[in-house]
Amino acid sequence: MSRSLVLHNYWRSSASWRVRIALHHKGLPFEYAPVHLLKDGGEQYAEAYRALNPLAQVPALEIREGDTTRVLTQSLAIIEWLEERYPEKPLLPGDAETRATIRQYAELINAGIQPLQNLIVLGYVGDTLQGDKKAWAQHWIGRGLDALEVHAKRTAGTFLVGDAVSLADVCLVPQLNAARRQSLDVQRWPTLLKVESACEALEAFQKAHSDAQPDAQR
Repeated sequence: MSRSLVLHNYWRSSASWRVRIALHHKGLPFEYAPVHLLKDGGEQYAEAYRALNPLAQVPALEIREGDTTRVLTQSLAIIEWLEERYPEKPLLPGDAETRATIRQYAELINAGIQPLQNLIVLGYVGDTLQGDKKAWAQHWIGRGLDALEVHAKRTAGTFLVGDAVSLADVCLVPQLNAARRQSLDVQRWPTLLKVESACEALEAFQKAHSDAQPDAQR
């Protein structure tokens, strides 16, 4: 049975960016469906999109097989599904300990940094709590990437965990981009920058870059 994939995503969303890297890394064709998180109060809140993802977040992956359509949300769950369905060019390579380390680093970013810098969180900090949104974002991004730099010094080869690209690297590249957008000095993370440079030489990362997307805004 033929299978087609539709990725509902936003060009600058780091979670969307991760899934794009995974899809391109595995050489999987997909339809790009843009969801603008700011236009008209946020297209993610439209009834049609909330039918796909009631949490009103991106990304959402529609999986169409014959007359059946399923929807997956949450970037790491989507990538884990891709790993199981398309095991070629794995993003979780190596033995059990190596894969656990890869997941550890991915979750350090996915759970320990990214939710705290989301637009909805920054909006609440600034608009409801009358706080300094940039200082908030800088604190949590810096704290997380400082920790990842310490870990990476122990495990990095060409990539974050040895010499094979992995889910950890898929999470790293969009997060460093977010750090720059929040005016953090990324030079404090030399190991992470070295890995980022290796990733950026790969076609999958180039195709997935936020600035390369059809809905990108300069």
